[in-house]
Amino acid sequence: MTTRAKKILLFNPRSANSKYRIPNSILSIASSIEGQWEWTLVDGNLESDPLQKLREFLLTGDYGFFGSTVMPGPQLKQAIPFTKHIKQEFPQVKTIWGGYFPSNHPQVVLESGFVDVLVYGLGEESFPPLLEALHTGAALNEIPNLIYPENGEMVKTRKADIPNPGKLPPLPYDKLDEFYPLEKYLGNTFLGNRTVAYHSSYGCPFTCSFCAVVPIFGARWKGKPAQKIYEDICYLKQYYGADAIEFHDNNFFVSEKRTVEFAHLIEKEQMQWWGEARIDTMDKYTDESLQQVSDAGCRMIFFGAETGDDAVLQKMNKGGTQTGAQILRFAERLSHFNIIPEYSFVLGTPFPTERQVWEQIEKDIAFIKKVKAVNPQTEIIIYIYSPVPTTGSDLFDEVSSSGFLFPQKLEDWISPAWENFDLRKNPLTPWLTPAMVNRIRNFEVVLNAQYPTVSDVKLTGLQRKVMQGLSKWRYENSWYHWPLELRVLQSKWLRYRQPEIEGM
Repeated sequence: MTTRAKKILLFNPRSANSKYRIPNSILSIASSIEGQWEWTLVDGNLESDPLQKLREFLLTGDYGFFGSTVMPGPQLKQAIPFTKHIKQEFPQVKTIWGGYFPSNHPQVVLESGFVDVLVYGLGEESFPPLLEALHTGAALNEIPNLIYPENGEMVKTRKADIPNPGKLPPLPYDKLDEFYPLEKYLGNTFLGNRTVAYHSSYGCPFTCSFCAVVPIFGARWKGKPAQKIYEDICYLKQYYGADAIEFHDNNFFVSEKRTVEFAHLIEKEQMQWWGEARIDTMDKYTDESLQQVSDAGCRMIFFGAETGDDAVLQKMNKGGTQTGAQILRFAERLSHFNIIPEYSFVLGTPFPTERQVWEQIEKDIAFIKKVKAVNPQTEIIIYIYSPVPTTGSDLFDEVSSSGFLFPQKLEDWISPAWENFDLRKNPLTPWLTPAMVNRIRNFEVVLNAQYPTVSDVKLTGLQRKVMQGLSKWRYENSWYHWPLELRVLQSKWLRYRQPEIEGM
C-alpha cells in the first residue's frame, strides 16, 4: 500500500476568466468518485491564500492524493508552484494533474518530478481505478487515459471511448455548496444578473490544426440529451436563482436536432444564453431553426472564423466547408434573427517569407472590416496564432521547421512571456516580428474603440460615444499607428474588458 489515507484534495487554480464559473471539470471528476472516496475542494479563484488552505488540509494527514485541473495560461501560475511545494513538503501525497495543459504537454509535466501521474482527456472512467491502484500499489497499465513515468520511460495507456454524458452521474452541486456557496459562481454578465456556466457535451467532430481539443478527442463528440440539459438548468434556476447560461462546450451546436429540441424546452424559462459553434455547421440550420434558437433566448454565439482567406482556412483544416464568402454571408444572415455573431480571428499564421506574413495580416484586417460592414453587431475577437502540438498537422510541421520550440522545463511556462503565449497575445514565434505584433494589437485597440463589446456591462453610453468619436478617423482611414490616446482611454478611464481573456 503506497498511501495510508483515502481522502483526495481537489484544486481549481485561479484563472483570469473563471471567478464566476462553476468548476465543472472538478465536479465531473468528483461525481465519478462520489460515495467511494471522500473529497475536498479548494478553489484558487475564491481563496486569498489558496496554498495555505491546501497546506491546512494536508497537514491533517488525512489526504493521500492531490488532484489539480490545469488549463494553459493563468492557471499554471498556481498549479506549478503549488504542486511543487506540496510534493516537497508532503512527498507521500500522490499528485495527479488533468486538463488541457498536461494532456497536450505530458513530457514536460512528468519530467518536472513533482507530478506523479496525469489524466489525458476525460477522467470519469479512469479516475476511480487510478485512485484505487495508487492506494493499493497495483499496476496502472490497464487503466485508460493515463500517462505516467516508469523505468525512465513515459507510459501512455489506451484511450477510452467518450462516455455518454447523458448516463453520467449528476454533478454534486450540493457538495460544492459545502465548500463554497454556489451563488458565488453566478456572475453578473450582459446575459443576466446570475449567469451560470454549464457544459453539455464532450469533444468536437472537427480537426482544426490550431485547436488544443483535436489531439485529445480526435474528432469525436458526444452530447447530453436536450431533456437532460433542460432539467439541469431548471434545477440551477429553481434552487440557486440562475437567470442566464454560458454553455462552455467546445461546440454546443453540433446537432441541429438537439439544439432545436433544447430551444423549445428552454424558451418558456425566459433565460438568455450563449454558446460556441462552427459557421459551416450553423449555416446549414434552417431559418426556422435559427428563429427558434433566437426565440429561446440565445443572444450571442461564438464562432471560429479564423480568416477570410480560403487557402489559409485549408491550412487550418477548416477549408472545404468554411469559406471567406460564407463567413461574410452568415454574419449578415444572423442579423435577421437578433443573434449576435462573435467571430474570432487568428492572425499571424506562418508563411515562408516575411513579406507573405505581412500581406496576410493586412488581408485579415481588411476582411474583419468587411465583416463589420455587413453586420456591425458582429463581435470580433482577435488572437495571434499560437502553435498546438498536433501530430500530423501540416501547419504544426511548418511551425516546427521554423525553429519554434515549447519550453523544455515546466517552470519556464510561468514566465510572463509564456503566460501571454497561452492567451494568444504574445506568440514567441520566429516568423512574427515585433512590428507585426504591434500592427495587430494597434488595429485591435482601434477596432475595440470603434465597436465596443456589448459584453462589458460596466461601460456606459457616454464612454462608448467618447471611444467611438476618438477612434472614428483612425478606423475609417485605416490609420492604426500609435493609438496612444485610445490605449490610455481603455486602460485608465474605462478599464476596457477583453472578453477573450476575462470572459463575459
